[in-house]
Amino acid sequence: MHPAFSVIFLTTLIGAGQGLYLAMVTGQLYALARFLPAQADQFYAIGSLVALLLLIAGLAASFFHLGRPERAWRAAAMWRTSWLSREVIVLPIVMALVFAYGMAHWFEWTQPLFQVGEALQVDLTLLLGVLGTIASLALFVCTAMIYAAVRFLQEWHTPLTVSNFLFLGAASGFMLAAAYSAYIGNPLVTFYGTWAVILTLVALASRLAHLRRNARLKYKSTVQTAIGVRHATVIQKAQGATGGSFNTREFFHGRSQSLVGRLRYVYLALVFPIPVLLIGLSYLIGSSSLPIMAFFVQFAGLLIERWSFFAEARHPQNLYYQSVA
Repeated sequence: MHPAFSVIFLTTLIGAGQGLYLAMVTGQLYALARFLPAQADQFYAIGSLVALLLLIAGLAASFFHLGRPERAWRAAAMWRTSWLSREVIVLPIVMALVFAYGMAHWFEWTQPLFQVGEALQVDLTLLLGVLGTIASLALFVCTAMIYAAVRFLQEWHTPLTVSNFLFLGAASGFMLAAAYSAYIGNPLVTFYGTWAVILTLVALASRLAHLRRNARLKYKSTVQTAIGVRHATVIQKAQGATGGSFNTREFFHGRSQSLVGRLRYVYLALVFPIPVLLIGLSYLIGSSSLPIMAFFVQFAGLLIERWSFFAEARHPQNLYYQSVA
């Protein structure tokens, strides 16, 4: 497939935004469970603001992929059958809940609403946090299923696509939370850094499993099935047209397979081992700048990873354009 940069930025930015929001809510619950000193409400408010800005930036990037942006609202009409429509509906809900969660902390609306058990008092921030967490997880599923539900693109049609989107987004969000905590000197930096490493390693296992699966794929469509000829060797000599077309541009990235292979090693290094090593090194030397570096390195790798995700998908229509594709 042709990797559209608008979709690359859409998926990586909203993934990081969702992950950061999940980190804020998880950090609040962790502080309550461990009876840690209460963190300043501004910490969660500003973190939620950054998450909201990432979500808005991702939404803005998506408009560059639309032929008629003024008709974007129509994308929600097919919610019964379309994962894209469901994403269009759930994304604003997540944005509203992230905004409300941040405002509740900013204005310190922390009066208890009700009590769970003997120790846990639920206030508005916790209630919004739980609702936002559910909505964020639903958005991860909706975004990933846009691709995982496409049956004829066998590289995507697997539950591993969903797990990749979920864990890569969560890892980048917790990595950003660690960078944010390190920058302002918040004591939750160790908690966020530890979980950023754990989620990064889980994402690594998921992505490697995905690559291993794709390397062993047996494609259902071949040149023989495309043209209805059961000969053992069929070689296309010409594309059947004198120039390029929408099909040759939209469904193929135009780069060599060797480049795709090299970029795979680049993103595997940038997204996984290097950020983990930087977080570990920051613990050893007490550095506040290394977690920040770890996030930017990982996010750069995620952009390459998402480009590779689209480039690795082999659209069956390219069987008719092999002399070009």
